[in-house]
Amino acid sequence: MGDGNLDPRFEAAFADYERRTPRSKELWEHARRWSPLGVHSNYRFLDPYPFFVHRAEGVRLWDADQNEYLDFNMAFGALQSGHAHPKLVEALTHQLADGSVYGYEWDRTPEVAERICVRYGMDKVRFSTTGLEATQHATRFARAYTKKRYVLKFEGGYHGSHDTLLVGVKPRIQVAGPARHPNSAPASPGILPDVTGHTLVAPFNDLEATREIAREHKDDLAAVIAEPIPMNMGFILPEDGFFPGVRELCDELGALLILDEIKTGAKYPHGGAARVGVRADLITLGKSIACGVPLSAIGAGPGILDEVGPRKVAHAGTYNSNPLGMAACLASLDHILTDEALERSSRLNHRLAKGYAEVFRDAGVTAHVSADGVSGTVYFTDHPVRNWRDFLTVDGDRSMLYYYHCLNRGLIPSGTGPDEQWTISVQHTDADVDRHLEILGSVAERLVGTPQSGEIEESV
Repeated sequence: MGDGNLDPRFEAAFADYERRTPRSKELWEHARRWSPLGVHSNYRFLDPYPFFVHRAEGVRLWDADQNEYLDFNMAFGALQSGHAHPKLVEALTHQLADGSVYGYEWDRTPEVAERICVRYGMDKVRFSTTGLEATQHATRFARAYTKKRYVLKFEGGYHGSHDTLLVGVKPRIQVAGPARHPNSAPASPGILPDVTGHTLVAPFNDLEATREIAREHKDDLAAVIAEPIPMNMGFILPEDGFFPGVRELCDELGALLILDEIKTGAKYPHGGAARVGVRADLITLGKSIACGVPLSAIGAGPGILDEVGPRKVAHAGTYNSNPLGMAACLASLDHILTDEALERSSRLNHRLAKGYAEVFRDAGVTAHVSADGVSGTVYFTDHPVRNWRDFLTVDGDRSMLYYYHCLNRGLIPSGTGPDEQWTISVQHTDADVDRHLEILGSVAERLVGTPQSGEIEESV
């Protein structure tokens, strides 16, 4: 859509969008003078221009034109708390009066470290600031511990925008290579071939292919990294036996299993590792672990972090374990991400997913809904999505039409695009789910493709 040739199906949606957001257009015209695309993350750009947010509270946000939106994106899953949760506001207000960053350890940081280790079954933890940092450090820790070079990831998976793992991320079919042995295709110019050469790419949910690829470097494989539920291909549930098989493979080859829980860590009471029933050697946490305050963590099993220290394995950062992030994490773990609250959100998610299937079935929309825990996504396709190659067949245009038509009616239904998902925060209610489904019903007839009934695959 960015090539100047507008798909006729989008004309009405774009006209409504532009009518509703003239102030956002003004802000974007100013912003793009000073920043590429006028945004500071490529994923925030939206045709014909992005909308700018003024404020948010609970499960609603208001843009620069004062349009109100019911938010089910929740900052791409970073806000399991919802917006401006009272416990989070209280914790940050109290801590800010005592300082925002010290350059030294806060006296309550040991409490936070203990809570993380106990909750997620880890032996030691180090804090950083972003998810990118966490996965970058985790791969370094794995290589230092195993003294091996190669890392294996799964095609389509995203683990932050650093060179080692920005490989095989949403590759075009022209560069992706064979389905059962994907190429190590860099996802951006500027990544050196000798970096990508040490990152192996395997198809998700194909255990036999993963074994074959890993065993090609059986004496030099440091780690396998994966999201327990890949959430940059929508919301792909692992097949039974897949992760137990990957765990066995890592044990066989002396490699570490890194579970990237940046998104999943706060969506389940004890993270995605518990959900898929495997023990990780390293986990990375972020996003909702501090419910909107930049914070990430690298948790590790016994012995793995023993060599982290000055003149040994590097890990540093002025903002690591800063008191604002620590205070937010304490509030999140103790008062927001409780078992009871997550169970309630899970029940709402079950209702929303079933509602999607019913609305699409009644309207004759071809779609699959995949949901679990507190999140889910809709795939506009006539078959389930199990990996990246399946995802490539999803109707991306209909995904964006769905997004725009909902947005123009005051609903942010999910993250932007077919590769994202919705999040049910602890502040969402049954009434919010009802309103979501009401708006979905009002736009469903515009999403009809091949007239087959909607289907659902879920485990909630």
